[in-house]
Amino acid sequence: MSLALPAILAIVLYLGSAGGLAIRPPHATPGLRHLALAVATLAVVLHAGVLFGAHSGRLDLHFFAALSLVGCVVAALTLLVNVSRPVAALGVIVFPIAALLLALDAFLAPPTTPLPLDWQISLHVAIALLGYSVLSIAAVIAVLLAVQERALRTHQPTRPLLALPPLVQTESLLFRLIGAGFLLLTLTLLSGALFIQNIRAQHLIHTTVLSVVAWLIFGTLLWGRWKHGWRGRSAVNLCLAGMAVLLLAFFGSKAVLELVLHRVV
Repeated sequence: MSLALPAILAIVLYLGSAGGLAIRPPHATPGLRHLALAVATLAVVLHAGVLFGAHSGRLDLHFFAALSLVGCVVAALTLLVNVSRPVAALGVIVFPIAALLLALDAFLAPPTTPLPLDWQISLHVAIALLGYSVLSIAAVIAVLLAVQERALRTHQPTRPLLALPPLVQTESLLFRLIGAGFLLLTLTLLSGALFIQNIRAQHLIHTTVLSVVAWLIFGTLLWGRWKHGWRGRSAVNLCLAGMAVLLLAFFGSKAVLELVLHRVV
């Protein structure tokens, strides 16, 4: 129960930061945006502290713990993205999701004991987690890009879209994130092939196959961008399709194994 207060505070700060970033121009000032991001930074620090304390300072890959960990990493990466490219709308979406995932793990998840992991598997998981988080942000930006393009086509830009950078910059950021995520996903597959000895015994066949499918989708998207200049709706659809497959690869499989079949993985 000692971690309940930090978890609640982190949730409140996440939601407060998202609310500050969602304030429409002209009331939204640079100072307010900086304050909202500072509040989100404190929320991420508290979130990480809750994860560390709740899971004995070890990497816990049970379903709800993994969800909360991904939420924390994605929120942290969102802060980094906003340092170089101010994308306030990204935090409006990501921070409430991080708050929800933290709440699920802190207050609704059954108690779990982290499984022992050697350094090779820990490295593999860390790369996979980072790649998944980067591609998650890319998927959110893809949705924002689609909304932005639709608003421009219909000549009905809404005020929240004013928080986004120009369309070309948003698209450039999207493909940079996809490129980085694709590299990390490649390293994930390679490290898995090197370090995981028996994917059948560890219930990783579906995860591996779906991860390869996602890798092919993102690779095709990057190739199409380089070779044919793919952009717009085609790029958004492929990005979201790849992310959906990647979501199924890890969390879909874990949900079935842990919540339905009650197997510890």
